[in-house]
Amino acid sequence: MPCCSIGDIVLRILRTAFVGTYCFVVVLFLACGVALVWLAGQVLWHGVMDVGTAQSARFDAILRTIGHLTIGVAALELGQTVLEEEVLRSTHVSGPTRARRFLSRFLVVVVVALAVESLIAVFHAASDTPEYLPHAASIALGAAVLLAAWGVFVHLNRGAEEMEPESMAAAKQEDVEVQQRESGDATPGGGSGDDRGRRRLPKNQE
Repeated sequence: MPCCSIGDIVLRILRTAFVGTYCFVVVLFLACGVALVWLAGQVLWHGVMDVGTAQSARFDAILRTIGHLTIGVAALELGQTVLEEEVLRSTHVSGPTRARRFLSRFLVVVVVALAVESLIAVFHAASDTPEYLPHAASIALGAAVLLAAWGVFVHLNRGAEEMEPESMAAAKQEDVEVQQRESGDATPGGGSGDDRGRRRLPKNQE
């Protein structure tokens, strides 16, 4: 077997370092999400179960709980996205299909989180500080602009995907491999995993 060059060894080390860094980021996202969920539970418990708490204070505690849960879920979703796209699939965003899927998974979390946070800010401002309603509305406006920009990107990216059908076929094949890896290479219904992957490819790619 030919010996690996120094460049290949350095490249493997760098790839391993990147994967390790992404794994560390996933662990941090998971820790932040769990911590926020735990904090939300504490805020809800102390805000609702305290007998001497006023009704408005309990309402604020519930709103803060929803805010903590929203950010916690966003952190967990982002961690899962990084794990699946950067560690399991090793996504290269140079392909149009992979770029659309990666950005879509990221933006859907951000848009939903901003929308929920804008509602919480509106409720807070309407009950306590009405002068801050424009600030809450600006959050909703930012989420709407981001959603519209995402839709424009998906629409324009469709033409690039049609020009590179092999990118979509490779992404689908990658999904099959990841599913087989997660299920322990189980291939129910007979046939090998490679055969199943080939059957999912378009006819012009077989």
